[in-house]
Amino acid sequence: MVTAPDGSAVRPLCVLEGAASFAQFELAPGQVSQAVSHVSVREVWYVVAGRGEMWRGQDGREETTVLEPGVCLTIPLGTTFQFRAGPEGLRAVAATVPPWPDTPDEARPGQGPW
Repeated sequence: MVTAPDGSAVRPLCVLEGAASFAQFELAPGQVSQAVSHVSVREVWYVVAGRGEMWRGQDGREETTVLEPGVCLTIPLGTTFQFRAGPEGLRAVAATVPPWPDTPDEARPGQGPW
């Protein structure tokens, strides 16, 4: 596991060179991520365990989605997002398109609700 720029624990799983990467993301019970936006990647998330919420904002639009097993959502390029875990924690898997780059400035700090 490594720590993502948003503070979540990430387990990189695999990379399809030039196309996408796949990873598992976790937050401990009650943990809140830092709000960030991505410079070059988009993500598709699928919740596998626990509960929580995901806030997304872009171009004056905001949305909060309840996260529970079976929920799938997208994070379009440039969207600021923040997520938090409920009392049992939160675990999701996500595809990143293109693959997550090895650059320190991919995740830009943002302003979220929590």
